[in-house]
Amino acid sequence: MVERRDVLKAALGALAASITPANAAQETSSAPAANPAFSREKDVVERARALAKKPFSPPANDLREPFSALTYEQYVLDIKMKPGAAVWASENKGFSIEPLHRGWIFTAPVELNVVEGGESKRIAYDQAQFDYGALKITEKLPDMGFSGFRVLRAQNGGEGEMIAQFQGASFFRARVSRDQPLGVTARGLSLRTADSRGEEFPVFRAFWIEKPALGDNTLVIHALLDSSSVTGAYRFTLRPGEATIIDTEMTLFPRVDLDHVGIAGLAGASLFTPLDRRRSDDIRPAAAEMNGLQILTGKNEWVWRPLSNRNNLQLSSFVDANPKGFGFLTRDRDISAYQDDVAHWEQRPSLWVEPLGEWGEGAVQLVEIPSESDFNQNIIAYWRPKQLLANGAEANFAYRQFWCWEPPARPPLASVADARGGRAGSPKLRRFLVVFTGDILGDPARVATLKPALTTSPGSAKIIGLYANPPAKTCRVLFDVDPGGENFCELRLVLQSGDDPISETWLYRWTP
Repeated sequence: MVERRDVLKAALGALAASITPANAAQETSSAPAANPAFSREKDVVERARALAKKPFSPPANDLREPFSALTYEQYVLDIKMKPGAAVWASENKGFSIEPLHRGWIFTAPVELNVVEGGESKRIAYDQAQFDYGALKITEKLPDMGFSGFRVLRAQNGGEGEMIAQFQGASFFRARVSRDQPLGVTARGLSLRTADSRGEEFPVFRAFWIEKPALGDNTLVIHALLDSSSVTGAYRFTLRPGEATIIDTEMTLFPRVDLDHVGIAGLAGASLFTPLDRRRSDDIRPAAAEMNGLQILTGKNEWVWRPLSNRNNLQLSSFVDANPKGFGFLTRDRDISAYQDDVAHWEQRPSLWVEPLGEWGEGAVQLVEIPSESDFNQNIIAYWRPKQLLANGAEANFAYRQFWCWEPPARPPLASVADARGGRAGSPKLRRFLVVFTGDILGDPARVATLKPALTTSPGSAKIIGLYANPPAKTCRVLFDVDPGGENFCELRLVLQSGDDPISETWLYRWTP
């Protein structure tokens, strides 16, 4: 079976393989090298527009040994930037930038520039700024460029803690605090994900990072995206706080007609949960970077879809118009739900996306890929526009990402706290337990009118019990599903009082 990690490795090693600094300059810049004036319109937007009119030039692979053959452990443990070497580390700017070395699967050199006083200056590779550990590099190395960069939130005059990382294809991640593990990964753009024609991985070829003013709490990052099907101009505005917020503005320039585009894509790992206990011989009760996909539709319906590691590839489309938000959320913050003192799944950040402006018709697309490793980010979601993005046209999208403990928008209803699945009394039946919680369930008069609205297609379902507990503000719904000989069932459950919903909508696809 092909693992998600293998697919990404192939993508990073092929399409996103080495671009030599010289070639990158030829592909992306005709400006003079000595501190040219920077303009987003000229240096990013116009460059992306002009690049889209040329045939795509695949990057060449020039990464030398030993860096081209590093293991994960060698790359992570042996190569480190020396203390104080980060860009702006000694300038008390609130932020500093740590360029990332090339190696392991990150073979593609990315052009890094800083913008200061209206001028752009390339960050040059300096061997003396790195400690190579057990690799013991003694020879003089050429300018190899970088594979990406980390954003450090500087405090008290030091380099500070890492709050965001841009590295590999068009991937980036963020977190809230120093001790929080990285989790869900965002994508600048997804193309043909899980499509029979094969997935395409665009890459960020160049970045321009604006030097912040003293005391400024925002960092502006520009990026040039390129692939065989499309180019793009990006602007990221990063603001740390109780949540790390990244506003993304993008203009796409298709080289071909694009009929399967993913906007605001996100990916995370789910090995097993109480709903899909495929690994019964594991001491942990769950292993997943997020508990579910939350959607706030354009019609203000709150949807909660648990995520599962399936035996077969699963695709789900949640059709909508002008969605108000979606994201991968971690709701269970108790370590007892995972019992993993190394991975600390309960500490992973949630990622909530809010469109800025109207996105029109389309669907939130969910892809669940079989995986045998908790390192594989096998669950993917993104917004797929209904309208084709035509060759030669321009398309603009903007959205806000919240990397957070709790998302800023929450259902004003009872929400799902837990869900479990397993065998029922008969071999052909599946039993499910869904637990709702919320202040509205603490009202005994309201609870007395509760009824669960449950549907399944195909197959049939039967409510076994409704167990409300007003003092605990919970309601547990137990039901059996008969698939009727089919190999899947789409389940939908919502708590109602009269005809009014008092809970978010729980959706789930059962598969054997």
